Amino acid sequence: MKNKLIISLTLLAFIITACGGQAPQTPPEPAAPTQAVTQPTPAPTSTSIATDTTAPATEIAAPATEASVAAGVSYANDIMPMLENSCNECHGGKQTKEGLDMKTYEGLMAGSFNGPVVTAGNSTDSLLVELVTKGKMPKRGPKLTPEQIQIISDWINAGALNN
Repeated sequence: MKNKLIISLTLLAFIITACGGQAPQTPPEPAAPTQAVTQPTPAPTSTSIATDTTAPATEIAAPATEASVAAGVSYANDIMPMLENSCNECHGGKQTKEGLDMKTYEGLMAGSFNGPVVTAGNSTDSLLVELVTKGKMPKRGPKLTPEQIQIISDWINAGALNN
């Protein structure tokens, strides 16, 4: 009987050690990083804007959004030169066909005999974008490139500001 008890205890000890019945050990500490890891900063929402002034500007990298790209478009520097080059011969020089005067911001925003040509905030509803995209305008001046049309669309989507 004593042999059975020794064999049973030995077998029990073997099973316990084989199944991981060891005393709990403390987990190893993670290694200290050798290089800082920069995580992209999500674009702020309109309801909450947090500003971290402690981080260097090079570490904050928000992805470019349509609004941030469009915010850089200027009527005076980007839009007006295109209009002067391609549109003002018929809509701002000695003529203002269809009652559309594109010499000034005010004239452009006033629209034509047919109504508004720019719908601020919505380029897809703007007659100006529709006509230049379809190639119907300008009739005489140089046609606008896709890049120029995109700049006009971005400006309109950003609110068609007089900036």
